[in-house]
Amino acid sequence: MLDQLTVSFIGSGTMAEAMIRGLLNRHLIAPERIIASGPRPERGEELQRRYGVRWTTDNREAAHAADIVVLSIKPQVLPGVLMELSGTLRPDQWVLSIFAGARIEYIAHALNHRAIVRVMPNTPAQIGEGMSVWTATPEVTEGQREQTCLLLSALGKELFVHDEDSIDMATAVSGTGPTYIFLVMEALIDAAVHLGFSRRVAQELVIQTVIGSALFARESGKHLAELRNMVTSPGGTSAEAIYQLEKGGMRTVISKAVWAAYQKSKLLGEMVGAGRPRPLSPLESPGLSGLNHSGSR
Repeated sequence: MLDQLTVSFIGSGTMAEAMIRGLLNRHLIAPERIIASGPRPERGEELQRRYGVRWTTDNREAAHAADIVVLSIKPQVLPGVLMELSGTLRPDQWVLSIFAGARIEYIAHALNHRAIVRVMPNTPAQIGEGMSVWTATPEVTEGQREQTCLLLSALGKELFVHDEDSIDMATAVSGTGPTYIFLVMEALIDAAVHLGFSRRVAQELVIQTVIGSALFARESGKHLAELRNMVTSPGGTSAEAIYQLEKGGMRTVISKAVWAAYQKSKLLGEMVGAGRPRPLSPLESPGLSGLNHSGSR
């Protein structure tokens, strides 16, 4: 469903490159049907060398040539880019925004275009193991929704939700989730070093333990509490460790952290809609913002 379409990335940073790499690795689209738009020619030439895609420094040119326009830009340039593209999109085109915080209504109003898909990916998308949660306006057709599923499969797994509040919730859980996991892993590594392991050995122990535990949880189909009970012997080491974690209020702290991230996500959406600047989210690619396939314009 994608092989006859052209996809333009407005902003050619980390997340855009992850999607480009995934699309090509899964043979979903030919490289000549991908356009990367950004202000630095050297970045475009780099992507062309790596993947064989076309590139341009002209956002309007990239959007005009596309069937699907992917917004993957920095927050501080979003208003200017939307103004630049306003009124230039055809009725048959649709926009996929992987921009954190910008609500659909804001993008649709700024572009004067109603066919919008909003996606919240996360950082494991960079290796094809991400979780992308998305929603769409009614103007996005069934066929375009199927194309969205294919596009997002390049980043890992995808999940459709019916409203934007669920996007904010996903931002707090899966979007910000790797941050929680990395912090726990860091704490485990520090604890292992404190016991006497070298940092290299501690890191290897913790990373493989997390990978194996996650895969086991996915493959087993069992409730996580059941899995935890499987490795918790009465009076054993796991029971003692869990007692200390519960005594420290781990569940409550995590719940509060997720709630705080959810509230922040909603606030950032309001700030973007009001045209106010905001800090760069770690989820957002270092985006770049006229059409080149052979090295010359």
